Amino acid sequence: MQWTELVVFTVLFLVVTVLGFVAAKWKAGDTLEHLDEWGLGGRKFGSWITWFLVGGDLYTAYTFVAVPALVFGAGALGFYALPYTVVLYPIVFLPLVRMWSVSRVHGYVTPADFVRGRYGSHWLALIVAVTGIVATMPYIALQLVGLEAVLRTMGLNGGGVLGHLPLFIAFLILALYTYQSGLRAPALIAFVKDSLIYLVIIVAVIYLPSKFGGWGAIFDTAQAKFDATESKADGVLLTANNQLQYATLALGSALALFLYPHSLTGILASRGRKVIKRNMVALPAYSLLLGLLAMLGFVAISAGSKPITNQATGRPDTNTIVPVLFGQEFPAWFAGVAFAAIGIGALVPAAIMSIAAANLWTRNIYKEYVKKSATPAEEAKQAKLASLVVKFGAVAFIVFVDPQFSIDLQLIGGVMILQTLPAVAIALYTRWFHVWGLVAGWVAGMGWGMYLLYTIPNPAANKAHFGGSALTLDKLSLLGWHPFAGSPTQIYVGAVAVVANLLVAVLVTLVARRAGVFNGTDQTSAADYHVDEDSPRVRAIATH
Repeated sequence: MQWTELVVFTVLFLVVTVLGFVAAKWKAGDTLEHLDEWGLGGRKFGSWITWFLVGGDLYTAYTFVAVPALVFGAGALGFYALPYTVVLYPIVFLPLVRMWSVSRVHGYVTPADFVRGRYGSHWLALIVAVTGIVATMPYIALQLVGLEAVLRTMGLNGGGVLGHLPLFIAFLILALYTYQSGLRAPALIAFVKDSLIYLVIIVAVIYLPSKFGGWGAIFDTAQAKFDATESKADGVLLTANNQLQYATLALGSALALFLYPHSLTGILASRGRKVIKRNMVALPAYSLLLGLLAMLGFVAISAGSKPITNQATGRPDTNTIVPVLFGQEFPAWFAGVAFAAIGIGALVPAAIMSIAAANLWTRNIYKEYVKKSATPAEEAKQAKLASLVVKFGAVAFIVFVDPQFSIDLQLIGGVMILQTLPAVAIALYTRWFHVWGLVAGWVAGMGWGMYLLYTIPNPAANKAHFGGSALTLDKLSLLGWHPFAGSPTQIYVGAVAVVANLLVAVLVTLVARRAGVFNGTDQTSAADYHVDEDSPRVRAIATH
């Protein structure tokens, strides 16, 4: 048990807990009994708050342990997170501004609300809502993987249910202050979390390389390690076979990230279009931080860091690599600060994700199918209860299922959420697609994507199915025809599935238009997509 680290971690965790409960009074509206206030923080966050909130939402605890761990194990491929968070902002900038405007005019809280209004189809909205909830659940579980990696490094590494007791306590506290304060809690905590993470990473990338002879020596050591492994895909540079996978994984992940409901929650909580524009310019600062962080995977190789064995599964937990490195090389008190930064980094996104999933349940399932006459106060109550269920479902997942399965599920979740691209992102610009074309495209993309993921093995983990998201082109077949037979080049499954989705959506749309099938009623107008905060058309907060 590393007591110094544990004490520092606990003190900072308690500070965050107090902030979480105080947040209910911060920038408070007339009531928290409304989704505008509880689930979107009153829709009035300015540039700084939005920057910390969205940054804290997208750059999660799992990111901070998994990206360096991937670089430690696989080399250059782990850096896919860098171009993905760079191309993300110019690609999603315009769609997000339009989504903010149309949502403020009509009072939309979720992406499925927008789809319901755009196409007048509760079935299409249900598909988007269920996809969002299912894809978000393993993402929340992954935050617990990051938190457990830190707890395990500090010595809290017991087996069985009791071994997870610290995790239970942490998430019980999180559940209570999120229930009370809603989105304001993670928004306020994000200030502490990001300040700690910036401090730790800047110190790490300056201090640690000096201990191991500088970056040149670190890269040489890493390459020597990869040269000694059997896998030819490993190394400090990409190979000819994994360059296409790297590019498609980066692009697919970028497109998927802002389709996740929790990403849109942070955007819809902002005050106006100018706030979003400023953030699209400023948020890439996090990408620089992520790049520096990823390099710590190579530093861990030079330091000879070894992952801690998970007592619950009996296997080494590679996600502990960065915490182990910090514990080895930093003074005990600063290692405690670093562990707190990662631990608190799990709470912010987990809170936002659970709120986003709860909003989807409340608005697009409960109110649509269970109680159409639900009042705003009843909606808020439902969302609070649903956020509790989602959090404890994620905890149960970690306790009773191998955490590695959460990682695999999150890969599946990324492929799933990508299938909502035509119905959500493209619909912000055009209503050319027919509603049944979108439904058919979703079915085709989801079905083929899941089938392709099922066919991918991972011999290293002794898995015959769902072994990753990299598909060898040789395995790609169209009704028995293998257009890339013999090719060892790999591609991201999500990219293949979304292309299939779009092709089917186009074909069914052409047929439906030719047959004159009714295409639903659009409740939005062209002007709705350009409204700003000072427009008289903006709907008053907490009035509907």
